[in-house]
Amino acid sequence: MLYPIGIQNFENIRQGGFLYVDKTDLIYRLATTGKYYFLSRPRRFGKSLLVSTMEAYFQGKKERFKGLAIEKLEKDWTDYPVLHLDLSGKEYNNMEDLDARLDKHLNHWEATFDVCKRYPMADARFSDVIDAAYEKTGKPAAILIDEYDKPLLDSAGNEPLREAFRSRLQGFYSVMKSQDGKIRFGFLTGVTKLGKLSIFSGLNNLNDISMDWEFSSLCGISESELHAYFDQEVIAMAQANRLTKEECYAKLKDYYDGYHFCEESEDIYNPFSLLSALRKKRFSDYWYETGTPTFVVKALRNGKFNLEDLTLEGVPASALGGVNADDSDPVPVLYQSGYLTIQSYDDQTQEYTLKYPNKEVERGFMEGLANIYVPSARYNSPFAVKKFAEDFKKGDAEGLMKRFEAFFADADYEIVGDAELYFQNTMYVMCKLMGQYTQVERHTSNGRMDIVVQTDKYVYIMELKMDASADEALKQIEDKGYAKPFAADPRKLFKIGVDFSSQTRRIAEWKMA
Repeated sequence: MLYPIGIQNFENIRQGGFLYVDKTDLIYRLATTGKYYFLSRPRRFGKSLLVSTMEAYFQGKKERFKGLAIEKLEKDWTDYPVLHLDLSGKEYNNMEDLDARLDKHLNHWEATFDVCKRYPMADARFSDVIDAAYEKTGKPAAILIDEYDKPLLDSAGNEPLREAFRSRLQGFYSVMKSQDGKIRFGFLTGVTKLGKLSIFSGLNNLNDISMDWEFSSLCGISESELHAYFDQEVIAMAQANRLTKEECYAKLKDYYDGYHFCEESEDIYNPFSLLSALRKKRFSDYWYETGTPTFVVKALRNGKFNLEDLTLEGVPASALGGVNADDSDPVPVLYQSGYLTIQSYDDQTQEYTLKYPNKEVERGFMEGLANIYVPSARYNSPFAVKKFAEDFKKGDAEGLMKRFEAFFADADYEIVGDAELYFQNTMYVMCKLMGQYTQVERHTSNGRMDIVVQTDKYVYIMELKMDASADEALKQIEDKGYAKPFAADPRKLFKIGVDFSSQTRRIAEWKMA
């Protein structure tokens, strides 16, 4: 089998004999039941391939769709003029970058439809192109815009530049509304829906299908598609990893499945990760290797929130539908960019519960958080997470606490603001990372965190306090009976009380019992 990894052009896939997971019945449904659509999906989820497939369809290239579902559905195969704007594949660091990309596409369209450039403004030129396409072909245009939000995401944290991008793009996209009579179809994709940036205020007839059940599998690979298209490849991967076919399916699901873009939708796999794993016959982290988007890192660094709350209940639907202009709330950013997904929905409260989609995302996300909260904990440093885990495993509680002391003393404090939140988030990330090596549980009560770490020979109960004595922390371990579940356990038990100073942002003292 030829895997189309990294190939985003539909015609290249079909001509080259690469596997194509057929989504054309959904494309036909979109084309015949509506006119203007918006779809947000995480990166590497097949948005560009979807747009490319639409381009070939609206160009009437029937021969490219032989054997696909749409071949039997479409009777006319009309060749419409297609205006395909792709804003991906480039960093937008200033207004010149955006102007150059728009100018490149406009020049191409103007040459295609014999347009005489009358205006310098991109929106006026776009309007002229639509007029010319209609007049030259006698047919309305299909307008396909891929990664509409890339300049806005690249400018996160630079509000003057972001506002300049927003104004330019809003005017450009609004042309579609004024030229409605000469447009057959409009489709925009992106990672996020930047609701409060008013980017769509001039295009209020846009149907957002990002959370529609009917189109939940428009991008990505569903559970049923995995079994229908890849059964032999799963068998081969199972043999390479000494697994049964059922075990391999379960492990693929654990690693790469779990996305839900609306309540009650079928499970969706990240296509980039799934195809990469099947081709290499190896379970690894592929999606996160492509890098954490800058706008996600900025949202995390600026956010004043407890990381424990990222997988949380009670998220209203409105919170998932748009991103604040100032990125003050990380939840919609993390949901729309694929780091969180829908676990369940409460019909009565109309609220969602979110979760990490799968192991690949959670593990990769923690690595990204480590770069923000615990940058000194790299694999080759004295503060590498594995070294803490080794202290736990060999029962060196005193060495462990001295390492923690030195770790916080070495911190560079890129995160500013609430010291207690910094401390809790740092310990949360450390515990999640150490969970790769030891069994770590965290319990929170009244804003405080206590940690239980279990190895084959030792049990550690750590009570963490802010601006209180280590004695108070030890007393709470006793008063709350944290050690009772281990009373008959033959493993050695360590009870450790820790006081963290909000003033010095270091461990002030610790005691062990």
